[in-house]
Amino acid sequence: MKVLTTLTFLLMTAITNGQTVSKYIIVDQFGYRTNSEKIAVVRDPLTGFDASESFAPGFNYSLVDATTDTQVFTGNVVPWNSGNEDDSSGDRAWWFDFSSYQTPGTYYVLDINQNLRSYEFSITDNVYEEVLKHAVRTFFYQRAGYEKNATYAGSDWADSASHLGNLQDTECRKWDSPNDASTEKDLSGGWYDAGDYNKYTHWTANYVFDLLKAYIENPNAWSDDYDLPYSNNGNPDIIDEIIWGMDHLLRLQETNGSMISIVDLDHASPPSSATGQSLYGGVNTTATLSSAGAFALGSKVFEGLGMSAYANTLRQSALNAWNWADTNPNVIWENNSSSYSSVGIGAGQQETDDYGRFALKMRAAIHLYDITNTGLPEDASINSTMKTFVENNYQDIHLILWNYAFPFEQGNQDNLLYYSSLENVGATVANEIKTVYQNSMNSASNFEALTNETDPYLAHLEDYVWGSNGIKSRKGLMFTSYALHDINSSNNTDAIRAAERYIHYLHGVNPLNFCYLSNMYDYGADHGVNEFYHTWFGDGTDWDNVLNDPYGPAPGFLTGGPNPSYNWDGCCPSGCSGLTCDATQVARIQGQPKQKAYDNFNTSWPMNSWEVTENSNGYQVAYIRLLSHFVSGSSSLSIKDNVFNDVSFSPNPFTDSLTVQASKPFNYIIYNLKGVAIEKGHCEQNCSIGKTIKTSGIYLAKLFNNQSSKTIKLIKK
Repeated sequence: MKVLTTLTFLLMTAITNGQTVSKYIIVDQFGYRTNSEKIAVVRDPLTGFDASESFAPGFNYSLVDATTDTQVFTGNVVPWNSGNEDDSSGDRAWWFDFSSYQTPGTYYVLDINQNLRSYEFSITDNVYEEVLKHAVRTFFYQRAGYEKNATYAGSDWADSASHLGNLQDTECRKWDSPNDASTEKDLSGGWYDAGDYNKYTHWTANYVFDLLKAYIENPNAWSDDYDLPYSNNGNPDIIDEIIWGMDHLLRLQETNGSMISIVDLDHASPPSSATGQSLYGGVNTTATLSSAGAFALGSKVFEGLGMSAYANTLRQSALNAWNWADTNPNVIWENNSSSYSSVGIGAGQQETDDYGRFALKMRAAIHLYDITNTGLPEDASINSTMKTFVENNYQDIHLILWNYAFPFEQGNQDNLLYYSSLENVGATVANEIKTVYQNSMNSASNFEALTNETDPYLAHLEDYVWGSNGIKSRKGLMFTSYALHDINSSNNTDAIRAAERYIHYLHGVNPLNFCYLSNMYDYGADHGVNEFYHTWFGDGTDWDNVLNDPYGPAPGFLTGGPNPSYNWDGCCPSGCSGLTCDATQVARIQGQPKQKAYDNFNTSWPMNSWEVTENSNGYQVAYIRLLSHFVSGSSSLSIKDNVFNDVSFSPNPFTDSLTVQASKPFNYIIYNLKGVAIEKGHCEQNCSIGKTIKTSGIYLAKLFNNQSSKTIKLIKK
């Protein structure tokens, strides 16, 4: 594989038919969907590390079929913003719009006058399917305590299961009692959080939650063929990944409902060579509330998949977590803190502030309301409690309090939008949430940035900070949520167009002409992440760099992104125990235009490359969720819909109810077209369903038992 990827890189600047690939002609390196907007950006650097370079495009550009070298579309480049410089990138830019061309194939953009061209890319409706698979497969590589067999991981990244040795994850002891065997717990499973191997409960719950949302928002995107050990088992592979994370969360829950906040793991490369002791931290309200929301949403999803026993386990765990956190609202425990005698436990700080805990409690309440909104007497009290909490407190979420929607709180905003779509919520509450979101999205940072074409690279972001690629993904999700919840249907097309632009940015439409995914040369990228901060793929290891080392990092990891606030450690330029402080590397990033504050490097302390290039499961899930909106799925999606062949139902359309008959007992759930469950129950082969449906329209009924499932379309007159 190393030979192939190196060859691919060498071909990046090759001359084909006298045409040189130009780094100034920018495209999504994977490509575009057939009906989507397609704009190539042509750039002339004016400010930043490349200011000494210049590029003046020819007037005539064409789209060329890469197979036949035939020009299939011709047009002129149009200057962005009348030829003015963009402060965020330090570039002057032009656009070549070939959106109207929709024939599938492989293409490149050609500057006809100068005989310069872009990288090749595809136009096809399934252009992102392979990319999505590799983005999800990163969670397989991130699994703690799971073998990476060469058959599935590839020989370059094969490794035995990590952290399962003596006094490691299955025999994990309390952080302040490392020699006390009575504190041992099995806290195995879960994922390495980022470039470090530690497992932070609050964040793990967030990752599970976002993966669940990705599945809910576009179930057809997910297939069972990601070439993983658990592929072809009847579940989409994303569901298997969710179960892996959820099972780890269940192990972290104490009998009183509280959640252990962190598991600290030893670090080495490869991960299986780490032999140090694993230690767990204290319980806290933050981890408990975060897990309550993940458990509740998981209960809904797994009930819908016919996994009722697992769904019930998650439901009870969610309630137990809620009850403990409600009684213990301010139990704080900080890792890596002298105040808590936890120095050395973990790296990043998983604890949050009062508002952070409040927002997590709101999320938990919304999803507990959802799964208890059944109309059943046994759910009535819990459902009322959750509704009261949400509707008495939702105005303190910043979206409502500040009348402001921004990507740093995309999750909180999305939770309120989700609540507004549920049955039996207060009409005033639902209307206010949607109205405020609509007004906020009409601001200069959101739809106005689209209308005014604020960013020459098409994906406007107000603030670039540590983890800006994750924030870019969250910004895209703000637009998909707008369309998903039908805030203003007349803007839905523009919302989807805006969201897809953030995908293009991450795939190469940026001033660095750079794909922010690792080692994707075999899957369509031409210029991307060769190295990034990660313990396994660390500086000086065999996995350091795609081009210079035996293996390089595994494919599909999204790196942190441009960070204008990056700095080396305070001990630099000297006084760092003899380690090198690279002034040239720092200068490459500091003082750059915001979008250029990035470089391919992975050196650890004191250069602190983690502030720029480190991956994070948080960035990854946001990207996966956004990308999945633009994947239509494949026929390999395995849904066991072949039993219940003898099921009958009538009348359909129906007025009051319809009768369903089958040869075996079954459970059922009826969903509206937004995916909201509005009725569920159990049938002993013959029963009437749909009695609670009051509004005319189309609904989906999922029938299932422990063997299989079937979905039928219902029409209410």
